[in-house]
Amino acid sequence: MSGPRTAICPGTYDPITYGHIDIINRATALFDEVIVSVTGPSLKKQPLFEERERKALVEETFGHLVNVRVESLNSLVTEHARDLGAVVIVKGLRAISDFDYEFQMAQINKHLAAEIETVYLPASPQFSFISSSGVREIAAWGGNVEDWVPPHVAEALRAKLDRRLAG
Repeated sequence: MSGPRTAICPGTYDPITYGHIDIINRATALFDEVIVSVTGPSLKKQPLFEERERKALVEETFGHLVNVRVESLNSLVTEHARDLGAVVIVKGLRAISDFDYEFQMAQINKHLAAEIETVYLPASPQFSFISSSGVREIAAWGGNVEDWVPPHVAEALRAKLDRRLAG
């Protein structure tokens, strides 16, 4: 393969967690450029944060890395990857249940774009139990989530949930 090796890391990132950060940081060691692709509206999920808010949190998280950029994802992941010149989709796996779903998605994506590979990175043990939904739930009940998300994300969660309670 000639040219830079570009990978995308698609996800909702609602919110971004240390588990996501671990996978993306590890991907930067494997690929020349890593594009964190923040999904837009979905039929499947109603995110807590708007797409622009999630994108801003991810940008703040990775602003110090020159080989990471953040993009919106509002199309099929394979079309998005092609549009950005990516040759790989990187997915993190926490448990075997993640693999079942991600394997099905990889097969669909391979059918849609045979030239794009899917690479799985297993979660580091200290992050294997962290999920965005769990973080949102703990934060909604007033729990401290700073062990699982960066400080700027914890603050954004508190502010968002405080506005919801006041509204």
